[in-house]
Amino acid sequence: MDDRRVFARINIRLPVKFLDPSSGKEGQADTTDISANGLGLIINESLPTTTPLEIWLGIPDKGEPLYTRGKVVWSESLPGSENRVGVRLEKAELMGLARVLWLKGRPA
Repeated sequence: MDDRRVFARINIRLPVKFLDPSSGKEGQADTTDISANGLGLIINESLPTTTPLEIWLGIPDKGEPLYTRGKVVWSESLPGSENRVGVRLEKAELMGLARVLWLKGRPA
């Protein structure tokens, strides 16, 4: 399968809160990776493809959570009760990606 990503993925685990505005369902997840136009998430529930999401990404840089919107483009079950989900963001979040890159480059 060809990788058609424009932006590189950064492997990082960050907390996420999300809302499905069409159903009112709220949840929490962790990122597996992030790019300027997408997120990989691990969640304890299933989200069907095309599910719209409002997303608050917790970036531990003392700033506000990064708010963005996207849509589930793929989902797969993992062993146990977890699911891995791919979310395509509505617009590229270049400032949010810059905050994540700064976080990754910061000394521990």
